[in-house]
Amino acid sequence: MGRRKKIVQECERLMDNPEHIRNIAIAAHVDHGKTTLSDNLLAGAGMISQDTAGEQLAMDTKEDEQERGITIDAANVSMTHEYDDTNHLINLIDTPGHVDFGGDVTRAMRAVDGALVVVDAVEGAMPQTETVLRQALREGVKPALFINKVDRLISELQEGPQEMQERLMSVIADVNELIRGMAENMDDIPEDWTVSVEDGTVGFGSALYKWGVSMPSMQRTGMDFGDIMELEQNDKRDELHERTPLSDVVLDMVCEHFPNPVDAQPRRVPRIWRGDPDSTLAEGMQLVDEDGEVVFMVTDISMDPHAGEIATGRVFSGTLEKGQELYVSGTAGKNRIQSVGLFMGSEREEVEHVPAGNIASVTGLRDAIAGSTVSSVEMTPFESIEHISEPVITKSVEAQNMDDLPKLIETLQQVAKEDPTIQIEINEDTGEHLISGQGELHLEVITQRIRDNQGIPVITGEPIVVFREQPQEASREVEGQSPNRHNKFYITVEPMAQEIVDAIQLGEVSMDMPELERREALQEAGMDKDTSQNVEDIHRTNILIDDTKGIQHLNETMELVLEGLQEALDDGPLAAEPVQGSLFRLHDAKLHEDTIHRGPAQVIPAVRDAVHRALIDGEVRLLEPIQDVRIDVPSEHMGAASGEIQGRRGRVDDMYQEGDLMVVEGIAPVEEMIGFSSDIRSATEGRASWNTENAGFRVLVDNLQREKIMEIRERKGMKLELPSSIDYF
Repeated sequence: MGRRKKIVQECERLMDNPEHIRNIAIAAHVDHGKTTLSDNLLAGAGMISQDTAGEQLAMDTKEDEQERGITIDAANVSMTHEYDDTNHLINLIDTPGHVDFGGDVTRAMRAVDGALVVVDAVEGAMPQTETVLRQALREGVKPALFINKVDRLISELQEGPQEMQERLMSVIADVNELIRGMAENMDDIPEDWTVSVEDGTVGFGSALYKWGVSMPSMQRTGMDFGDIMELEQNDKRDELHERTPLSDVVLDMVCEHFPNPVDAQPRRVPRIWRGDPDSTLAEGMQLVDEDGEVVFMVTDISMDPHAGEIATGRVFSGTLEKGQELYVSGTAGKNRIQSVGLFMGSEREEVEHVPAGNIASVTGLRDAIAGSTVSSVEMTPFESIEHISEPVITKSVEAQNMDDLPKLIETLQQVAKEDPTIQIEINEDTGEHLISGQGELHLEVITQRIRDNQGIPVITGEPIVVFREQPQEASREVEGQSPNRHNKFYITVEPMAQEIVDAIQLGEVSMDMPELERREALQEAGMDKDTSQNVEDIHRTNILIDDTKGIQHLNETMELVLEGLQEALDDGPLAAEPVQGSLFRLHDAKLHEDTIHRGPAQVIPAVRDAVHRALIDGEVRLLEPIQDVRIDVPSEHMGAASGEIQGRRGRVDDMYQEGDLMVVEGIAPVEEMIGFSSDIRSATEGRASWNTENAGFRVLVDNLQREKIMEIRERKGMKLELPSSIDYF
């Protein structure tokens, strides 16, 4: 019997005992060593050879991941580990570190109960470290810390024991400061989730050289930092690995400190599900009841050339089996499960059943997308998985041969299903397809995969940046009139407080919530009581308040009013870019008695007209997406690095020394950052390392407004004259 078969059988045996299951994700900033660490854990569990661990990058299963040397898709693996004489089943997800693929991290956090955050000992906590911690805590996932690349402190930076200890302590302090700041508003966390060496929730080591230590492992093996430094300096890394193997230290930490599903689900379910807390369904999920109704949350969709579409996710209650017919939230009818299995890295092993508390992969759920709730009874779906940043860059994609067009459309729809952070717009009139994503690399990877995996030759346009429109002040009351002049709507608009916009973006406020809960959430974010009681609609990050009193026929016309509002907000008055962060109030309406005279052809244009007039009166401006930029560079190239930011309409906010490098921090517009990587390399002779993080939108400076609006209007084939009422540029 092969080793793999044995591991699968052992996993199957352990699946039914949720106390001995740990569902974990490894998350970190790009290049801090997550995938190398995952390799060590796989080798420790006997799934790959010890000799190739760290170089094999077994969790980077796609060719483009191996080529680029980065993780692009979250990869799942199930393994076993013996701790305290008991075998444990560990379901691990290796997540990407690059900011463009942050959506994968957000979705992975929904499936797990613990997150092992990896930080580079030399670089310390970086912007993406903060992002992954925030994603974990928002989902109620407990963090632990592994400080990687400690060997570099000894061999490259030649640090003594004192300096090294100070550096490691400052990394732990930074991470704890982030955890404290994020966890202070979370009432459902019973204990202190900060990490500490004494508790054993911090590990140190080198994933590349396969050794690791923690306080409990030092007590067990009798090794201390002095021994480690001596062995490392004398190049006895193999002996180090034998005496204190990394996989044992990390997997022991996982088994001891991360919650099992029985402990985690009672706390996590109320956080991610808004259904009736007293129902038998809620009880089944909180008790991890394998005999209850099936509740399965899909966190990832991938394509297998042989098996077709595979849905991976967390089983919260019940047991998944082949042949079951299940409901998929938001779709009609049922889907029939064709097979259930576990992931072993790139291979998927079919099993008979997967009970509650596990991470499973399923085929046959043709209607599911990442974020679907799949269940044996109709139920309130889980909260949608909100990724924190929106798409900021768009590219057009066309098929080289017209014959490939149907296949291209199908592939693009599949891409949108697999990755919800990608937005696809198919323009039937021009035959142009627009893909919007989190950054240049994100779109590059998607288009490369369409070319290579689907064999469709495509032509891609230049990257286009996505802008937004927003009023800058409160407008007067404006009137919108229907084409037949029998219906009138009176509307005002004002910019909305950033706290309320953030609450909508994070999914803390939505129209799916019970009204009372939504009202409380809006008041908490700073909206006054009267306004929060009259919310009629939330579209993107805009809210419509119905301030009317007793208007006849308004109830039955409201659906058309919302349609007109949404149309107007998707295409703002300046350049048909989406409107954001605006609060609209409907003050009054005059409607024709006769239904036939207040149909869609009358109401929708009237509302659209009123919304656009209100925005223009509120001095609507274009907003451009911006990025936080951090560049690490030797001090002699510091001027060139800061010049690169300033030359791109950016600003430098801070410069400071860290180790032997200077750090330059600032912000710059996304549009100006296209092509940044080649410029910064030549400006610093290739010695800079940098990273960017999307930082929302800011108002474009006035002297560029008209020029940019005209450029976008021309690109979209719109009239080049602005409405005469826009006279404030």
